[in-house]
This record gives sequence, C-alpha cells and structure tokens, in this order.
Amino acid sequence: MSFLERERVRLTKERVSLFKDPGLGLFLGKPREFVLSEAAGNLWAGIREDALDYFTRNSIPWWRSEADGPTGHMLSSQVACVNHIFLLRQRPDLAKAVLHAIDPEVVEAETVDDGFVEFEFIGASQYLAERSFMRGANCTSIDAFMIGRTEHGGRRAFLIEWKYTESYSREDKYVPERARVYDDLIKSDDSPFNKFEPRAFYFEPFYQLMRQTLLGSQISKHQDHGCTSYRHVHVVPEQNLEFHRNVTAPLLKRGSVSDAWSAVLKCPEFYIGLTPDKFMQPTIAERDTKALISYLRRRYWSGV
Repeated sequence: MSFLERERVRLTKERVSLFKDPGLGLFLGKPREFVLSEAAGNLWAGIREDALDYFTRNSIPWWRSEADGPTGHMLSSQVACVNHIFLLRQRPDLAKAVLHAIDPEVVEAETVDDGFVEFEFIGASQYLAERSFMRGANCTSIDAFMIGRTEHGGRRAFLIEWKYTESYSREDKYVPERARVYDDLIKSDDSPFNKFEPRAFYFEPFYQLMRQTLLGSQISKHQDHGCTSYRHVHVVPEQNLEFHRNVTAPLLKRGSVSDAWSAVLKCPEFYIGLTPDKFMQPTIAERDTKALISYLRRRYWSGV
C-alpha cells in the first residue's frame, strides 16, 4: 500500500478512539469513512477555537471545506500544518526554538500579524503579477510564514510548506498564460535559479516549489515585513516515499525531490527539507506541550 492508503486505513481504524466521531462526513459531495462528520474535530482541541477564529477573521478559506470551518478529511495537509504549529503563534519561546533549530543564525522570533505564525501567507503585495491576490486561493501562497531575527540584526523570512500524504503524477502544467507570469522571473539575472529551461519547473511538486521560491526571493528583494533574506522550509513525512522518490520533471536531476530541487537553486542552502517531527523537536521537552505532542505522535507520527 502507498503511504496515503496506509494512513487512510490507520486513521479510519483510530477514528472513534481518537476523534469520537462516526465518520461518513462529506467530501466532494459524498459521505466517506475517512472524513469526520463533525469537521471542527479535525483540529486539536487545544487550538480549535482560536484557529477557527483566526481563519474566519482573516477571511482565509479552508481546503475542500463543505461548510464554514475546516474539512473533515483526516489526511488534509492544511489541517496537519495548523495542528502542528498553531500553538507557536502566541509562544515566542517555542517560535524562537523552532526557528533556531532550523537556522542557528536566528536569535529571536519576530511577530508577523498578531502572532509569531501567519497562515496562508501571500506577501504584502502581488510580486508575481498573478491574476488573484487572496490568501489561500488562486495565487501563490505559503502554508505558514514566520520571521526570525538573526544574530546580525536582520529579519529573515521563513516560508513553510507542509505536506502530508500528497504525491504527484507527471502532468505538464506549462501553458502560455502561466509562462507569461513566471518565465521572465525564472530567467532574470537576479533569479534564485541556475540556468534552466523554464519548462523544467512546470511539473508538481516543482511547479509549486518554483512559485514559492520566487515569492521568497521577491519578499527579500522588496524587504516585505522588513525581511532582507529568506529560507524555504519544506515539511514532508519521511514515510511518504511516493512523494520523495518521484521526480516528475523530466529535465531535472534524478534521485529524491529534495536532491532535484536543491540542484536548480543558486543558493541550495536556502531550501530546507524537514519531517514534521523534526520540525517540532525543539518543543517536545517543554512541560506544557505534552498534550499537543502526545496528540501529534498518535495522529501523525505513528511509527516515528
């Protein structure tokens, strides 16, 4: 079985004990065993009300939501991201610890909106000339955004993309409308990419990685939120081999997705691959995170 199938079976078996939910919630208009009937229960109880309020007051859409609030789909990567790191929003100590572990040059976490994590971040301006400019919908966005102050006093943007059970087929997404938006940025002298034929990047997950890297580069260039540098953090479970081993773009280097992507970057050190448990490692020893860590281990880190 694939990682996606294993997780679907595992969580369906755990659904009653973990969520106290009978399942058969709607997904794409049909009842499914792997979808909670009470969708809000997909969020950890310790952050549930605050997360719902945050998404509502910032007009951020939830992925595949059948109503107001999150999807009940237990394999949602958006929900996984929120469950893991929403607690960091109001915890400068935890935010600092996580960022310092990712990048030892970080000495403090800085606020973004009204906390230390902003979800579905798109930047202060439309740097990529895309048609839409709405958080979480129809333009390049980042699952989560954080800022660290470095030991030299600069502000560094951390663009965090969270994956769970995703895997991708070899579908060419190159069309003239997209080329007009991205190709000049890909080929420009100050592009974050080595000299590559732009068509190499139009296969997922590289199409998304390309757009997010361009966004990070533009954030740094325009000093968005006062940031003069950036890091692109890609969080993917180690067990999701269907993601890691599937280099869908014919023109890119073979090996893992991480290897292939690092090879196209002028500064490969700006791209950081992590697993969810490694991302959260600095929070594990804290006395008041035991409930969250217990939940994450049971729900997401099984077998880690």
